[in-house]
Amino acid sequence: MKIAFFDTKEYDKKAFEKYEGKNGFTFKFYETKLNADTVGLAEGADAVCVFVNDDVNAAVAERLYSYGVRLIALRCAGFNNIDLEAVFGRIHVVRVPAYSPYAVAEHAMALLLCSVRRLHKAYIRTKDFNFSLNGLTGFDLHGKTVGVVGTGRIGRVFIDICRGFGMRVIAYDKFPAKDAGIEYVSPEELFRRSDIISLHCPLTEETRHFVNAESIRQMKKGVVLINTSRGALIDSEALLEGIKARKIGAACLDVYEEESDLFFEDRSGHILDDDTLARLISMPNVLVTSHQAFLTGEALENIAETTVKNITDFFAGQPLENEVCYHCGSMTECRRNGRKKCF
Repeated sequence: MKIAFFDTKEYDKKAFEKYEGKNGFTFKFYETKLNADTVGLAEGADAVCVFVNDDVNAAVAERLYSYGVRLIALRCAGFNNIDLEAVFGRIHVVRVPAYSPYAVAEHAMALLLCSVRRLHKAYIRTKDFNFSLNGLTGFDLHGKTVGVVGTGRIGRVFIDICRGFGMRVIAYDKFPAKDAGIEYVSPEELFRRSDIISLHCPLTEETRHFVNAESIRQMKKGVVLINTSRGALIDSEALLEGIKARKIGAACLDVYEEESDLFFEDRSGHILDDDTLARLISMPNVLVTSHQAFLTGEALENIAETTVKNITDFFAGQPLENEVCYHCGSMTECRRNGRKKCF
């Protein structure tokens, strides 16, 4: 079986290469992203393996199907970049629901600590032998209220970390975790009460621009926003206006809604055409990392192991534990009614 990998970097290859040749698999790695212009590279493949910024829209899905591709293996948890309705009944989709909740949750806390204690600024100063403490005053996390949006595995690990810092936790989730000991509130109450808000939910039509001009208006002055999930959970223009109005105290962003042509690439020698991102990065209270929250050795190993198992199970005719389809509607349990696959 030939598997075509798109949007691959050296760290991807290193994690997957040890599985090549096993179970009859041959891997072909492409640095380019999968989209309407590059889908031709998948011709001859039995399956494609894609990442967060690959675009499997209806037209791409049609081409993949015509090539004989019957499986799309996501090496990530989110699946908002797949047109699930277009592929249903023709191409199966599997994902990696939990590669390392610790990697993402710990990165979210690292961003928060770096921001509120001004570590990034202190690092730059001391490299120039500037040891002044002026302008580096932060605040204690202990006793602060953190609002967590999304209490899946990553959200709950982040909650545990916050509790370890002595923070009060409130949360919103459309599907609350039962018996989790979490205080669930409405989005409006979460916006109103939180000193810090961290997003850990999937991107759906319902959650797109969950943070917008109206929700920012409801927040405390000086609130800190953290997003390590999907960029489009936040309306970037509204965020920028909130920062300029001094309503947002700080923003810690590992994702950005227009990141697909920017993140994971070296753009240091180019003029940045995205004015919104350029303005956000220029703000002294904005900290941006380029979708690296997942990037730990443990997470990469887990991603490779689960992805290969998903592919192996599909071609062996085994039940697909990690299959998703548009009938699911969200991250809820698949409605397979005892079948091995969704169709």
